[in-house]
Amino acid sequence: MTTMSTRAKVGVAAASAVLLGAVAAGYAAVAAEPAGSPAPPAAAGVGAVTLEPGPRLLTVTDRHVASVAAADPAGPRTVSNLECLRVYAAAGTGVCLGPENAWSYRVVVLDSALRPQQSVAIPGLPNRARVSASGRMISWTTFVGGDSYTASGFSTRTGILDTRSGTTVTSLEGFAVTRDGKPYRSADVNYWGVTFTADDNVFYATMSTGGKRYLVRGDLAARKVETLKENVECPSLSPDGRRLAFKQAIDADPQRGWRLSVLDLATMRVTPTAETTSVDDQAAWLDAETLAYTLRQDDGRPDVWAVPADGTGAPRLLVPNAESPSPLT
Repeated sequence: MTTMSTRAKVGVAAASAVLLGAVAAGYAAVAAEPAGSPAPPAAAGVGAVTLEPGPRLLTVTDRHVASVAAADPAGPRTVSNLECLRVYAAAGTGVCLGPENAWSYRVVVLDSALRPQQSVAIPGLPNRARVSASGRMISWTTFVGGDSYTASGFSTRTGILDTRSGTTVTSLEGFAVTRDGKPYRSADVNYWGVTFTADDNVFYATMSTGGKRYLVRGDLAARKVETLKENVECPSLSPDGRRLAFKQAIDADPQRGWRLSVLDLATMRVTPTAETTSVDDQAAWLDAETLAYTLRQDDGRPDVWAVPADGTGAPRLLVPNAESPSPLT
């Protein structure tokens, strides 16, 4: 495990970059790396990367899809030739937010052998990606520029793709909004960080408007969302569908950083995890009790960490030099 001083430095660095424009600039630096760079060599004696369910963890290593054994996540890893900035998978279906060319990106739906099945051009810089537990629904979030209502010049765009019907929602901003029980409309409504429920229709996400961030529950078929709670960002639904892992702005101020926490949907009780470093990520549930997320070292290199979801225990380094964790369930 890295020293506490290093983790403290990571927290300061993350907290200092919380304004949307600054975060977007960070992604721009990552995205500016040459597209089509060669994949790192795979570990000897390990087979090809597959999205078939099994005891493995999917990550991005040096902008390429990789996998490691869940029982030995710090051990040898298999690295594919597929270039992605974000990846996620479930039920043998994957999503890759990867380069189309040096300056643009695409959402690519993958089969279990990483073969492209569907593709959608996306604006801006890749940020979040999710697949529903059934493998049917795909979501993504990107940073975009040019929206007149943003002081920073950057906002987000979030879309959803139904791989079965082919129906694509390129932006949730057209959905009807109910805020605090009343219809609500504003030009500055913005979404990010979708997570799907088991029925492949209802979802949770973050909505931002009027300088506040809300947890919303959405109905894809009805094209509507309703607010549930303030100061909940990047939700991730637990395997039992009863809890949401999320990042909570400290004192509701993103400039102070975020605390990785868990929300009980029945009681709306929030439990902070033992991770006190600022986590600017959409955590993934490794299992019913453990969360995985990305932290960056002083030089910007990412590592995947894990922590118990119930507030006990301590953070532990899970996969060094990797990001975008996804259990292959």
